[in-house]
Amino acid sequence: MAQMNISIPDKLKAWVESRVADGDYASSSDYLRDLVRQDQRERVALERLRADIQAGFDSPESDLDPFEHIAELRRGLEAMADRKDAA
Repeated sequence: MAQMNISIPDKLKAWVESRVADGDYASSSDYLRDLVRQDQRERVALERLRADIQAGFDSPESDLDPFEHIAELRRGLEAMADRKDAA
């Protein structure tokens, strides 16, 4: 495993140490590895979202009236709420 030395402000160091002391992580290295993994997952999710948005922009225009679609979704939600209230 590769090593990396970093410098962080005292307040951040205290935060990391408190997370380890709480028992959430075995060590400060474990905590930092988890942060990097989370960042990786978030980056992948963001890239997917951007690709989906671009695909939407690139797709042909729809004949669907967006206001009617919203109204239809609203009616569906209201019907679900009515069924829930009746139960």
